[in-house]
Amino acid sequence: MIDLKFPDGAVRQYPAGSTARDVATSISPSLAKKAVLAELNGEQRDMGRVLETGGDFRLIMRDDPEALYTIRHDTAHVLAEAVQTLFPGTQVTIGPAIEDGFYYDFYREEPFSTDDFAAIEKEMARIVDRDAKFEREVWDRDEAIVFFEARGEKFKAELIKDLPENETITLYKQGDWIDLCRGPHFPSTRHVGKAFKLTKLAGAYWRGDSKREQLQRIYGTAWATKEDLDAYLQRLEEAEKRDHRRVGKAMELFHMQEEGRGMVFWHPKGWVLWRVLEAYMRRRLDAAGYVEVKTPQVLDRKFWEASGHWDKYRPNMFVCETVEGETLSLKPMNCPGHVQIFDQGQRSYRELPLRMAEFGACHRYEPSGSLHGLMRVRGFTQDDAHIFCREDQIVEETAEFIKLCRSVHADLGMETAYISLGTRPEQRAGTDEFWDKAEAQMLEAARAAGSEPVVTPGDGAFYAPKLDFIVKDAIGREWTCGTIQLDYVLPERLDATYIAEDGQKHRPVMLHRAILGSFERFIGIMIENYAGAFPLWLAPVQAVVATITSDADDYAREVMDRFKAAGLRTEIDLRNEKVGYKVREHSVGKVPVIAVVGRKEAEEGKVAIRRLGSQEQTVVTVEEAIRLLTDEATPPDLRRSLAAV
Repeated sequence: MIDLKFPDGAVRQYPAGSTARDVATSISPSLAKKAVLAELNGEQRDMGRVLETGGDFRLIMRDDPEALYTIRHDTAHVLAEAVQTLFPGTQVTIGPAIEDGFYYDFYREEPFSTDDFAAIEKEMARIVDRDAKFEREVWDRDEAIVFFEARGEKFKAELIKDLPENETITLYKQGDWIDLCRGPHFPSTRHVGKAFKLTKLAGAYWRGDSKREQLQRIYGTAWATKEDLDAYLQRLEEAEKRDHRRVGKAMELFHMQEEGRGMVFWHPKGWVLWRVLEAYMRRRLDAAGYVEVKTPQVLDRKFWEASGHWDKYRPNMFVCETVEGETLSLKPMNCPGHVQIFDQGQRSYRELPLRMAEFGACHRYEPSGSLHGLMRVRGFTQDDAHIFCREDQIVEETAEFIKLCRSVHADLGMETAYISLGTRPEQRAGTDEFWDKAEAQMLEAARAAGSEPVVTPGDGAFYAPKLDFIVKDAIGREWTCGTIQLDYVLPERLDATYIAEDGQKHRPVMLHRAILGSFERFIGIMIENYAGAFPLWLAPVQAVVATITSDADDYAREVMDRFKAAGLRTEIDLRNEKVGYKVREHSVGKVPVIAVVGRKEAEEGKVAIRRLGSQEQTVVTVEEAIRLLTDEATPPDLRRSLAAV
């Protein structure tokens, strides 16, 4: 007999060899029909799988949140069967569930097309209707290899060969179709439902190796209900409209090209946005007691070996050799350079905490296939800082940073949704006692700042735990922006010390922290959050003075000059075009204010103010327009400072 403990605390005995379905049936036949998965001691399992041992047990229904992953996993299997049915000779590789959906990688000589999606989806629906059982089978390793090789499935055979010797080889059948898989799966294809849609095609390399076979990846999304699917597709459509690459081009902010993969060409308007953001961040750091530094772009290999980055990050570093035999690298991060500044001269405990900031330009090699506009680049600038402090200052410094980070994100239009606490990874430096202490310190700091972090086991840095800040944008997407990481290791490696009150040398603790992450990525997120319609203080062009008729040209120039003198970023449009055309064109460029002037406005000393997205206009004097717009264009940190005076 085995003992199963249910969520309500009740413990019941069942015969050895019972399945989750047997347990559900013993409670209620209707429950057995509704349950799609079981959880035994925290592990999800098929309903038909034998319960080898007792323990904590619960049943999962299809509409439970935990079932969504399996809906997507099962849909990936249904996709793979549909593709092999419609396109004989196609080999399957892997097909995991991912955030918001799933994908499956296929090997086929001829390319797929999105035009194939309708036929594939129709076949997938037929497979769902067939209601074939998902059946788990345990196979002998060698037999499984022979089986897949005989079917021409070399990728599956390779996967099995590379599995650990003690790994149980499991295959899942759905009717006559079979795939290598760990599971679990629902009882049958019927439970997958039809709330799925194929979304896009992409290329991929087998096992991520550019020297291996080129695969074709079909992405899809799957949800528990049609309503959930429709809501997601609507969000996807909105996200497409907000794509920072599309909006950035329309606003003439930046471009990227093949000759500089992963590098950004900032246009004048984009660089204005950058400078406004940088000036804001510099003011916030100055007010928070940071000192700003600048460290070299290129350093000798020996430096990176000493810091430990050469062994860990070498594949992602841009390395060059000089005629003198030096091996140099562009810096992939700023932290070791900051330790060098800390190490110059003798530091006293009275100097701590020392908050050292740098808008540091870094370079990291990213495979070309992973590059994505501003979101994933090879050259980037971090809003980086490192806090050198005593151990007794960790909690207070971390709590103060949390408050600063939340405030900055709010000023930039994105509230912090939650903070995650990344705990010890499997491969890590330090003892368990160290990790117990460090994790407790980060948890205490988060609570001191009024936050209860969401624990993400194993997500810490290899040297210490970290707190990550997750923000939500205007359409509900989550982005990781901002982090603080506790580091005892780098000060040890680079021999950083300070003289404590006892007159002895001690190691400082190093807090790695960033608020934006990188300027490039954060600007990309801001573009998508605002859909390019920035608040006035951030807008690259805050106002355009546009004429109705050419006899108002001189007055328009006067208005522009007065706007500029008041500090407003202003352009002028004197083209011989209808004012409606001008308004539409500048609306595409997301200019927040258009000041329209004609003969009447020139005679009365007024302007007609039109706001982005509005058909209405407000006629005011130039003085009143300047007063209203300059007040609105004041950055939020300066507004707070003025209010405090």
